Amino acid sequence: MGRELEFINMDDQALAVRFRAAKDIAREAGQTALDYFRDPDALKVVSKGPQDFVSQADRAVETLIRDRLHELFPDDGFLGEEGGAEEGGAEEGDRDASGLWVVDPIDGTSNFINRVPLWCVSIAYVRQGRIEVGVICDPNADELFAARRGQGAFCGEARISCSAADSLTQGTVGIGYSTRTPVAPAVDGIRRLLDAGGMYQRNGSGALMLAYVGAGRLLGYLEAHINAWDCLAGILLVEEAGGWTNDFLANDGLLHGNPIIAAAPGVVDAVRAVAAFDPETGRLAPH
Repeated sequence: MGRELEFINMDDQALAVRFRAAKDIAREAGQTALDYFRDPDALKVVSKGPQDFVSQADRAVETLIRDRLHELFPDDGFLGEEGGAEEGGAEEGDRDASGLWVVDPIDGTSNFINRVPLWCVSIAYVRQGRIEVGVICDPNADELFAARRGQGAFCGEARISCSAADSLTQGTVGIGYSTRTPVAPAVDGIRRLLDAGGMYQRNGSGALMLAYVGAGRLLGYLEAHINAWDCLAGILLVEEAGGWTNDFLANDGLLHGNPIIAAAPGVVDAVRAVAAFDPETGRLAPH
């Protein structure tokens, strides 16, 4: 029993160290990204596909985060939006004791390159199939959203919680869309939301909108397909703020993405209805 308790305490300490590191690194990465953002004439941008861009800022910030994490936690795996998995980390790192860092260096790159100050740095730590740490830095607003499993969610030093609303008529729902999915689910979801008396917005950053759900600024967020680096930190923020999310990591969501549905506790059923979410399959209903 004593050895088991010692292991638990050491485990808690290891997570605490990673939580502090994630916050410090996210702040540094956010400032680095902000420096690029303020010098747009020097920014080189490459198209990865329709409405999908990458700049040297994305790559530089991801490299910074990866290097800082590797220096502190050399046995941890790493999965980044721009660089992919490091030495098979995505396949193995999340299943062993070391865990896996999942990073989006700049979520909202289209906003970033078009001078719209709605983007963020997202860092999550996953171990044995659970998100243990989630940090989102919005340097434009000087906000750091952070959550550690079982210990609540915060914006800076202030604890945050999801909205207390019990109706979609009492706030706004974020709806995301990417060209990876058909247009119909997004359009149909907007129609159902408006029919229910709700309102929607899309700010171009899924991570930031999930943070807003956790902070009570949005009632919920839904998107037919999102990648892990865009949402894992935000998922933990919502859950630790008292909200609900679907099981994103099911069905190999880590590597291939999944739908995301997040909601404040009083509007879970309403948001799931808007998304046409089937709790039996964990998928959106066919359209």
